[in-house]
Amino acid sequence: MEKSVYRERFVTELREFAILAAYLFICFTALLAYKAALLKVYGVSFAPWVLAAIKALVSAKFLLIGRMFGLGDGLTQKHPLIISTLYRSFAFLVVLICLTAIEEVILGHLRGESIADSLAGLAGGTLWQVIATSFIVLLILIPWFAFRAVGEVIGDATLVRLFFESRQKH
Repeated sequence: MEKSVYRERFVTELREFAILAAYLFICFTALLAYKAALLKVYGVSFAPWVLAAIKALVSAKFLLIGRMFGLGDGLTQKHPLIISTLYRSFAFLVVLICLTAIEEVILGHLRGESIADSLAGLAGGTLWQVIATSFIVLLILIPWFAFRAVGEVIGDATLVRLFFESRQKH
């Protein structure tokens, strides 16, 4: 009996991880493909596919771990869904920014760079690039948390049925 409960929970979490990672991969691929197109104009070669996949997998895992610990749950019960959606989106944006900074420091350390040098290239290097990248990531997170919030209210099965089953004409 207990094994089936754990197995079901594992399958559910694995499915959510796969869906979130796929969503993030599509979004990150679009962003990095745009960046590659811009860089190509200046003669810089950039292949974003593997980077998008790695970032999507790592980000999805950290988002799910954060959710498991209740990050962003502070405004979920008493407020309209838009408030809890935006609150969670901002909370997880901060998590992803911090994790990206940690990642850059670790990679910089492996390259022999100082912490300041490692962080100098964060999200493109300029303040405007950091702001723009953060805003775009926020725009990626909002739909995800909006769908999750609706799923929490009406149930995931109903949400899936609404999006993936054909509608009956009345």
